[in-house]
Amino acid sequence: MNTQAQYLKAIYLTQQQEDGPASTGAIADLLDVSPASANEMIGKLEERGLLEHEKYKGVDLTDEGIQQARDALQNYCIIERFLVEVLEVEEFRTEAKQLEGVIDETVAERLDTIIDREPQCPDCFNAEDDVCELLETEVEAVSD
Repeated sequence: MNTQAQYLKAIYLTQQQEDGPASTGAIADLLDVSPASANEMIGKLEERGLLEHEKYKGVDLTDEGIQQARDALQNYCIIERFLVEVLEVEEFRTEAKQLEGVIDETVAERLDTIIDREPQCPDCFNAEDDVCELLETEVEAVSD
């Protein structure tokens, strides 16, 4: 099950990749859900004032939606870094995706006190590769 935060994060990342409105299909693909499920959640998020959806043009986050998406992305980055730096989990992307929907902001803040998160987070996140660029560099350096 994908949460509101996961949808906002996916829309935010899709908008970055598409350099404009996020298509429903791209959002559905990123979250591995049906387009109908994505449309349903998009409608709910629009009702909450977190995005604007124009049929056949796509989805644009509002200022509040962008802020919540960036918070969700930062929490995701914290989870990734914790899995890599502290737990040394090799399949950290898979684990992070599973954990992001169940770890709330309070737990993420506590994990953040343990890791060495970069100040530019979440802007260091590479939407195309679906990973923190700085973290990827560190992981590659470890495996060399």
